[in-house]
Amino acid sequence: MPPRAQAGGKYGRVSCVCPPQPPDKRTQMLRLLKLAPLALLVPLAAQASVVWKGDFETGDLSQYTEAWFVAPDRMQVVGDLVRDGNKALKVTVQQGDDPVNASGNRNELFHGTYEPVDSEYYYKWSTLFPQDFPSSPRWQVFTQWHHDGCCGSPPLEFFVVNDTMNMRIGGSSGEVLWQAPVHRDQWNDFVMHVKWSPDPNVGFVELYYNGQLVVPKRNIATRYPDTAGYIQLGYYRDATIAQTASLYHDGFTMATTLEEVMPAGGDPSTLAATAP
Repeated sequence: MPPRAQAGGKYGRVSCVCPPQPPDKRTQMLRLLKLAPLALLVPLAAQASVVWKGDFETGDLSQYTEAWFVAPDRMQVVGDLVRDGNKALKVTVQQGDDPVNASGNRNELFHGTYEPVDSEYYYKWSTLFPQDFPSSPRWQVFTQWHHDGCCGSPPLEFFVVNDTMNMRIGGSSGEVLWQAPVHRDQWNDFVMHVKWSPDPNVGFVELYYNGQLVVPKRNIATRYPDTAGYIQLGYYRDATIAQTASLYHDGFTMATTLEEVMPAGGDPSTLAATAP
């Protein structure tokens, strides 16, 4: 795993965590192969709109490509606190946790979705911050769509600073499109609609939070040029945060229609936009 570099700044970081890189002579072929599975999904969309589930209902972490954690107690599939079904993920981070020899402290799951350029998908997941989740002026990332290659902050990420959740597009110098207070001890439901493109006139994002449209369709570059993307779900934070802390994730679903990802009680035909 390549090292991760870090630079200062209030919310910024220069970083890279990449999937294991193949030998140079195989790079081009493997890039084509990793894009092939989603390309095959296009003709299947009319038959089934759910592309992938990472909802932990298997009772383990097998739905994900890789798991990065330092000890089994940092990444647990649990049944006592769930949003959907019977299982959820509890992620714990202690100061010093560094399973990938990189900056910051983390325990995360990685799934190689590698959405093709100009593809369009919906994503659903729920996150719960316990009552003792740290209130810190430093960043705490809970979901991110990272780019391959090296380096830099991801093109799309959700993170907490102080007691505010943020969705940022475009890396450390990008634009924060949404903010909301951290509501502890309750599930926060996210539904995101993205068209993946490095062209700001083609790419776009929409966000629903707890069943309400909080970011109406916004054209913006959602990918860096000449890169592919993948999901990192877990808990990743600035290394100076000393408190041991946990959070929970549940229900991650990737689909081609809003109806497959909208939580119960959210009617897409009647949802009104609310101020970010």
